[in-house]
Amino acid sequence: MPSRRVWRGRGGPGDLPASPPGALDDLGVTGSYGRTLTLDQLLAEAETDALLVLHRGRLVHEEYRHGYEAHVPHFNASAAKSYLGLLAATLAHEGHLDRGARVARYVPELSGTAFGDAQVDHLMHMGTRMSYAGRPYDKALEAQRYFAVLAPRLRPYGYSGPATIREHLATARATGEPGTEFRYENGNVEALAEVLRRITGLSTSALMSEMIWSRIGAEEDAYYLVDADGAEAACGGFSATARDVARLGELVRCGGAVGDRQVLPEAVTAPARSVPDGCPRRVRFPAAPADSPATLSYHDLWWILNDPYGSFMASGIHGQRLFVSPALDLVVVHYASQVVSPAVPQVPLVQAFLSIGAHLNA
Repeated sequence: MPSRRVWRGRGGPGDLPASPPGALDDLGVTGSYGRTLTLDQLLAEAETDALLVLHRGRLVHEEYRHGYEAHVPHFNASAAKSYLGLLAATLAHEGHLDRGARVARYVPELSGTAFGDAQVDHLMHMGTRMSYAGRPYDKALEAQRYFAVLAPRLRPYGYSGPATIREHLATARATGEPGTEFRYENGNVEALAEVLRRITGLSTSALMSEMIWSRIGAEEDAYYLVDADGAEAACGGFSATARDVARLGELVRCGGAVGDRQVLPEAVTAPARSVPDGCPRRVRFPAAPADSPATLSYHDLWWILNDPYGSFMASGIHGQRLFVSPALDLVVVHYASQVVSPAVPQVPLVQAFLSIGAHLNA
């Protein structure tokens, strides 16, 4: 698929100081079925491509597997949603974006659609209910349809549906009042990305470069996949190196600051640490069984863990994670190529990250 770069800017790479290796050598972590594993065993079980751990701003662990190299961008999948959330929250904080406005105010072509008739804040909290092209809503099916929109080679035989993201969004019709229920759906993020393009006059790639990527000391350019219209796949088409995503995580952990420079307003990163009143308080993770306990919250496209450490994360399919835990002074980047199947138990990555944080703080 075609892509567009997110420029790292003209400056040199930012410092990423390293601690002596071996800090996690004697760590035991919990794997599938509650087994205690070495870190090496856990990473093998998780089909890990890369693991980076920052503790108090210092790189204490950096590991690559499966032939992946430090300078090569890796697909972030839905973790990209959280990065766009930072852009939207910053523009709202600066007064350029009205969270309470109807989306159609910014994107008139979406008037009459489920997204156009919702408020911007509904998009940022996955608060719309819709169906596409008159189909009963099915999350797995709609994910496949989304990729068919993006990539002609992924379209089923005889496909005659939308050929761009904008065309896809235009087929969404409301099936419930927005803001009343959480439903994790890519269209919310794509509609939000279009809003940001309209109010800034910049592509998503240029906006990400200007507001964040060129200001965190990134070593490499990042990339967005683009559709036939040249619109970025904002909900999951982002690729970057693990080292640079770790820098982004450290930016958020430090309240939007890089050293003595305030890159993002502190108020934008602070809400991710405690869910304000009126936001979804306990939402069930999309992949969880229907009868599982709801233990997560969701705010501005970030997952909030509701643990004692104020942890939150960006999360993507197949094991992509950016995990930030302020009380543990911890940032973890995990890239993987996990199989997603009911026959394959999912590795409890969050438990492993918390074990790493507790170990480093012992």
